Amino acid sequence: MPVLFSREVNFICFFMIQRLKPEVDIVSDLLNAVLTAKPDSSFIRSLQYQYQERGGLSKKQLEGLYHKAVKVADIPANKLTTLEAIIKKKPTRYKSALPQPSPLYSRDENAGRMLDAILERFPQHKRVLFLKAKYDNNEPLTTIELQELQKFNKVLH
Repeated sequence: MPVLFSREVNFICFFMIQRLKPEVDIVSDLLNAVLTAKPDSSFIRSLQYQYQERGGLSKKQLEGLYHKAVKVADIPANKLTTLEAIIKKKPTRYKSALPQPSPLYSRDENAGRMLDAILERFPQHKRVLFLKAKYDNNEPLTTIELQELQKFNKVLH
């Protein structure tokens, strides 16, 4: 008899704990029962395909199966109750709310005050008028343009 390491024993026990009776498969039984009652249901057919391919279904898919199975009269109540317990056992995933959109460019209020102060004294200054139009159109002012504004402002005072 081979000697099992503790890691292998934990691995084996993990899979043994997951399914107490591997021959009992409620989800598969319900999928087959609903398919026999409603053979034209593409939703149940796709659920059965996913269950066979992936080995399980998500909580929302199981809820959809439950709502379809409740409508079928020949499914025993104990299987529906077991499915309901499986659904309750699965974690509910919540999506976080989307963050509030932030503007791409935030206005520099200090630059706006400097522009207004310069244009009060020199309303026809072409370079400052250009920078004011750029500022009003929410276009970012470059560092060189901000330095020019500060220089104009120093000359003013």
